[in-house]
Amino acid sequence: MPDYIEIILRTFGAFFVLMITVRLLLGKQTVAQMTYFDFVAAITLGAMTAHLAFHTSLKVSHVLLSFGIFSGITFLIAYISLKSRRARKFFAGAPTVVIQNGKILEHNMRKMRYTLDYLNQELREKNVFDINEVLFAILETSGTLTVLKKPQYRPVTRQDLWIATKPEQRLSIELIMDGNIIDKNLRENQITHSWLKNEVNKRRLHIKDVTYAVLGADGHLYIDTYDDHVQSPIDQE
Repeated sequence: MPDYIEIILRTFGAFFVLMITVRLLLGKQTVAQMTYFDFVAAITLGAMTAHLAFHTSLKVSHVLLSFGIFSGITFLIAYISLKSRRARKFFAGAPTVVIQNGKILEHNMRKMRYTLDYLNQELREKNVFDINEVLFAILETSGTLTVLKKPQYRPVTRQDLWIATKPEQRLSIELIMDGNIIDKNLRENQITHSWLKNEVNKRRLHIKDVTYAVLGADGHLYIDTYDDHVQSPIDQE
């Protein structure tokens, strides 16, 4: 077999093996939600996959064996962490308080090698421009900052104002996507095709004209069409 064909086949195989393994081991976590353990596991699995893809001098069986052993170790550690809080703390770390009662804890920040510049950046991303507004700030194991503002700076809710609210029993339901009806969502929520088509026809549209249709928790049907009837669409950020 020519080398280039072997590399193509190994690359496709490595890609699908990595996709399946990461899906099983990491679940639905994003890169931003990775812990130290997840990060190390992802890097190692990526390196092994790269060797499988283009190091033709290595036997596929040997790489897959190593890949399988490492995946097994990763799965075992993840399972132990799920069952043991102590193991979870060891492998994933623990949240660290960096602001307590409005005071910056410099000692904790030094331990985490977390700078004031980065703290201010994370606070601004949480719409906090005055550090005096912060009661507690906690650096999570994923590296994100969780902020609790002082009571006087928290947003006012409808409950605070004693405004009546209608209870919502479900999430919004996607009914049409890319011009196709999502039959599964209709069946699970006892929504008929005739009702949906009637709602679309009321707007003088056809199903194929609809890019996206979602039934909100309040019962309102939102519909977006391919033709937005916008004379000068804004395409600048």
